[in-house]
Amino acid sequence: MSIKSGGLAMIKNVMNDLPESEKKTAIFILNNPSQIVTMTASELGEASDTSSSAVIRLCKSLEISGYQELKMRILGDLNSSHDASYSDIKKDDTIKSITQSLRNNAIKSIDETLQFLNEETIKSCVDLIDKADTILVYGMGASFIAAKDAQQKFIRVNKPCYAIEDTHLNATMIANMKPNDVVIGISSSGETSETIKLVELANSKGVNTIGITKYGKTSLGKISKYNLYTPSSIETPFRSAATASRMSQLYIIDVLFMCYATSKYDSTINCLENTVDAINEFKQM
Repeated sequence: MSIKSGGLAMIKNVMNDLPESEKKTAIFILNNPSQIVTMTASELGEASDTSSSAVIRLCKSLEISGYQELKMRILGDLNSSHDASYSDIKKDDTIKSITQSLRNNAIKSIDETLQFLNEETIKSCVDLIDKADTILVYGMGASFIAAKDAQQKFIRVNKPCYAIEDTHLNATMIANMKPNDVVIGISSSGETSETIKLVELANSKGVNTIGITKYGKTSLGKISKYNLYTPSSIETPFRSAATASRMSQLYIIDVLFMCYATSKYDSTINCLENTVDAINEFKQM
């Protein structure tokens, strides 16, 4: 059985939203990760000047099964050699340092996103996509790039999927969607008003909703039926790491698509062959 990781990243991502007692526990864990893997919840509560109840509440805030899972994830972090920091723009950057920095940020963003992915949630989302007659994917700004990527992928396997920039057209489309259809809202911050309003509209129509947003408490996360999380720690002062957040979103789209495609392997291969043939014929015209 593989050891989970990501406990420290989870804590960092929700730190600003935690109540005071949970925050004290979280700070102690971040400062003393190697110590807590051998502690009981009561011992951690005493060491952090809180209580075992605060420890349990922190685990609930992290949306994990309990304290034992938190310890296992932190043990996985301690056994990992990955650097959790991200590089931002610097005045004296060279072409070599920029290319290396962007490569490192991309790898780190995917590694952290993997830590937040839940297999059961992915399976549930893939099941919704399988049963849907129509998928609508929406995002603003850089998040729209991930939405368009989802459209071109699912269309290739004959699954109707739309990524439309115009919010009014999106609203019009949602108004006529069926309960088995799916609306996927993408927002790195989880607070993009247009995305939230469209997901709320979908909920009011009984349409299934999936949110792709940062880990922690967000408006989009609260209203989506299922959530697939990206790390919020990839954001840096000048937002050069927006390239990394986009990478996280694209990775999640790839996971959804590949899991769906694999579940329908024979028909997927046939559809992909058909699309290749069609494009080749088009090139010869």
